[in-house]
Amino acid sequence: MTAATTTSDITDTAAGTIRAQRLTTHIGAELSDVDLAEVAHDDALFAQLRSLLLEHKVLFVRNQPISRADHVALARRFGELEDHPVLGSDPEHPGLVRIYKDLDSDREAYENAFHCDATWRECPPFGSVLRCVEGPEVGGDTIWVDMAAAYRALPDTVKDRIAGLRARHSIEASFGARMPIEQRHALHDRYPDAEHPVVRTHPETGEKILFVNSFATHLTNFHNDENVRFGYDYAPGAAELLHYLIRQAAVPEFQVRWRWSNDSFAIWDNRSTQHYAVQDYWPAVRRMERAGIVGDRPY
Repeated sequence: MTAATTTSDITDTAAGTIRAQRLTTHIGAELSDVDLAEVAHDDALFAQLRSLLLEHKVLFVRNQPISRADHVALARRFGELEDHPVLGSDPEHPGLVRIYKDLDSDREAYENAFHCDATWRECPPFGSVLRCVEGPEVGGDTIWVDMAAAYRALPDTVKDRIAGLRARHSIEASFGARMPIEQRHALHDRYPDAEHPVVRTHPETGEKILFVNSFATHLTNFHNDENVRFGYDYAPGAAELLHYLIRQAAVPEFQVRWRWSNDSFAIWDNRSTQHYAVQDYWPAVRRMERAGIVGDRPY
């Protein structure tokens, strides 16, 4: 574990006890005394897990050699699962996306960018349940960021400036950028750009969340009489504002970093976090399996 621990929270239910140890002051808790296969099929334990997720935004569990069926069953307790148009799924478990970085993988295919999963969808995912199937001996950590804390830390002048702004999010400009032009355009036709508020409201906690990331290409409603006097105000003025907001995810005070081990899990709330897969382990192998949960439209 690379993040410092703080206090420990213990929650008791009739079904058992899940211990949740906070890893930073803002985000992340490591669970113990829990069997995720049991949680997947127990209402009381799942309710406890869901409550802890809302509190800590990302939960970590080690030593969980559960089946793929139980992995999928746990994720489905949160909602329906979604597939990914670029990454492959396990053929026997639709919705269980395989993120395999093997020796024959494209070494140059980057994954190291702060992002919130699939904001190019009209309804980005609720969250994900991610398992390390096989990890490198050293390296390959993942960082998560509390984007509610990032919003709270913004100067009031910036909060006033971005209130009501919206941004365009694109799969064509991210996953599609490495494709031949015809394939890239076909991807865009299948998944047109989505437009979301720059600041979204969490539908359960009511928190304000800074909701722009590496999938965001531009602000869509900045060019108006209030913001623009000269062309320079819009280009690159709007782009500079967007890039400033995207860079907030890189502030260490909002982050937790997780050192993977085989059969360890991360469960995160995609609505209020971003994450970054550290790509420092080649030529080692890193094989992950992720069940993404269908979400709602940001507002």
